[in-house]
Amino acid sequence: MASVACIGECMVELRQAQSGASAGQGGGLYSRGFGGDTLNTAVYLARLEVKVDYLTALGDDALSDEMIAAWTAENVGTRRVARLAGKLPGLYMIQTDAKGERQFFHWRDSAAARQLMSLPETDELLNSLMSYDVVYLSAITLSIYDAAGRDRLFAAIKRARLLGTRFVFDTNFRARGWPNRDVAREVFAAAFATADIVLTSTEDLLALYPGESHDQLMARIPTPELVFRLAEPVSLLRFPGGASEVRAEPMTNPVVDTTAAGDSFAAAYIAARLAGSDPVEAAQAGHRLASVVICYAGAIIPGYAMPPKKRHRPAASRQGTK
Repeated sequence: MASVACIGECMVELRQAQSGASAGQGGGLYSRGFGGDTLNTAVYLARLEVKVDYLTALGDDALSDEMIAAWTAENVGTRRVARLAGKLPGLYMIQTDAKGERQFFHWRDSAAARQLMSLPETDELLNSLMSYDVVYLSAITLSIYDAAGRDRLFAAIKRARLLGTRFVFDTNFRARGWPNRDVAREVFAAAFATADIVLTSTEDLLALYPGESHDQLMARIPTPELVFRLAEPVSLLRFPGGASEVRAEPMTNPVVDTTAAGDSFAAAYIAARLAGSDPVEAAQAGHRLASVVICYAGAIIPGYAMPPKKRHRPAASRQGTK
């Protein structure tokens, strides 16, 4: 069975449950949950029957215990989660104004996940990457480590690729996570040069390279397999031997919340590729799942809302899918 290592951070989420005058006066109600881009992808991969482990660091507190329990309930593997004494997960709060626009506030500078690349068990964790078919992480993942930590992670991924592991990089860019855009561009270039598959979007790349055309942005990414999502529900694909444009099917239900649209797309794309689908079929699967996810509030939709499983061709061997 194909396996995926998702690397990243899950945080405690405080979501505004009551807006308006009371919230503006300092009141308001908040619901507590958990959130993280790569964790969302891991959950959807597990629901698509892909064996997946989540690699991160948590504290030894009750909230971290709740996270572990929730991931286990979703069949996301937790054997690679480091637990750090005295540490806590990061936290973020979402406020929504009267027009539905969201604003995020983060408290994560001392979060346990930021230490994942500098622990006594880090070498063992990084060596384990060789045992997976795919290593998946995002730019948000890379933003929480320092330069030495990123170098250590890239070196481990390169070693794993020599044994057939594929590296999938998602450009999920959040400017607040980087000291400046020059650092982000340098790290992105290193990830592009290492990746086997890049999942990106105009939203991410135009924030780093403003004013460039689609062709110019795609030319910055040398990876053999590229999925470039446009502002409209269209993906431009480039892969060995071809290129294609994939359009999402027309929506029949209203859009409620676009949270995790890209995360779920990534999960469906990776799952389809591991199951033997070509990039066009995989992008179609990505659009199908994302089109369902955005019709529900929150990042993780109810299990019953998952679209019917599509039969794929039998998966090739690990060597054959490289």
